[in-house]
Amino acid sequence: MAAHDEVTIALLGGGTVGTSVVELVRENAGDLAERVGAPLRVTAVAVRDLSRARPGIPGELLSDDPMAVATSGSDIVVEVMGGIEPARSCILAAMAAGSSVVTANKALLAEDGASLYEAARRHGVDLYFEASVAGAIPLLRPLRESLAGDRVRKVMGIVNGTTNFMLTKMDEEGAAYSDVFYEANALGYLEADPSLDVDGHDAAAKAAILAELAFHTRVTLSDVYVEGISEVTADDMAAAKDMGFVIKLLAIAELVDGDRPGVIVRVHPTMLPRAHPLAAVRESFNAVFVEADAAGQLMFYGRGAGGNPTASAVLGDVVAAARNRLSGSRGPGESTYTQLPVLPIGQAQTEYYVNLDVADRPGVLASVATAFADNGVSIQVVHQEGHGDDAGLVVRTHRASDAALRATVNQLRGLDTVRRVVGVMRVEGE
Repeated sequence: MAAHDEVTIALLGGGTVGTSVVELVRENAGDLAERVGAPLRVTAVAVRDLSRARPGIPGELLSDDPMAVATSGSDIVVEVMGGIEPARSCILAAMAAGSSVVTANKALLAEDGASLYEAARRHGVDLYFEASVAGAIPLLRPLRESLAGDRVRKVMGIVNGTTNFMLTKMDEEGAAYSDVFYEANALGYLEADPSLDVDGHDAAAKAAILAELAFHTRVTLSDVYVEGISEVTADDMAAAKDMGFVIKLLAIAELVDGDRPGVIVRVHPTMLPRAHPLAAVRESFNAVFVEADAAGQLMFYGRGAGGNPTASAVLGDVVAAARNRLSGSRGPGESTYTQLPVLPIGQAQTEYYVNLDVADRPGVLASVATAFADNGVSIQVVHQEGHGDDAGLVVRTHRASDAALRATVNQLRGLDTVRRVVGVMRVEGE
């Protein structure tokens, strides 16, 4: 393609993000043309409902036939409609028609990214997806390009702004989970299916994408261990605060060395020391903390969602794909050369917080300590408060395997001195 020719863009999805993409292409046309080496032109936008008003998108661009838009022969197809189907079929058809693809579809990438990578390779086109994780934050490109000469050891981050907003409210205001759920819903932060946020599934999809890029091994959504935030209580928040911690929903992907090397990918509520950089990430902001051998510790921070922030990441990918079209080159493809296994959560090593309701009588602490010792879990700190005939017992452990901690909790539940295991939470970042 000659330098004076235009680069055409077709969009699948005309919602908040799609509209922002169209508007930014128009508003920044001059700058984008200079950065790419040719003008960008939006040729079509596929939407579900043509009768709905779409300020910011010229009416002549709208179509209710996503497959026709996908196969229209545009240089780049941008997919921002979400979901598995028809997004997957449209992307594969676009690649077969010779279009490079930019997508923000975390769910599809986490479930079946391999087929998208293979189609891009087979048809000689690009697949970019910076906007699929953490919105405007430049994160995926640094992982697969800037850190390509390094060895990443761990990726740990807040990648769901809704749950971070809720946990921030619980921590700072002492609010109950039910109250912050209602507030987040009233503000429009929750997905149409709230379980995607509060049960950790949104964060799990992003964790799978991060793990595959960081460790060069294939990771899908089904490989990710997931716990949500619905069981986090005001008492957990108060106990964390007393110990100098804050609770965050973290996506964690880590490299495990030893006799059986592999990768562990998990999403769950986590206690972080208040001095840790991630502990200061408030409200609906996202941040990801990366540990690498040579680079050391890095943190990426910013807005993880919203029309303009996500559109910013989409357009960054569009510029990269457009430059490649003009030069006849391609961006990086899938890198899964390590073929490391994804290990079960039971092999994860971390510290733990265990909150117990126990009988307030002699010998109770000894029986609890024995349960920990029987399973090889070392106690670091114990805090006890009496409540009439009962007592609250909070135990902090040293590092132990998740399997050992689970066995300990099961043993504790069988003790007649333990009324209830109130809460168990992992501790990271010390």
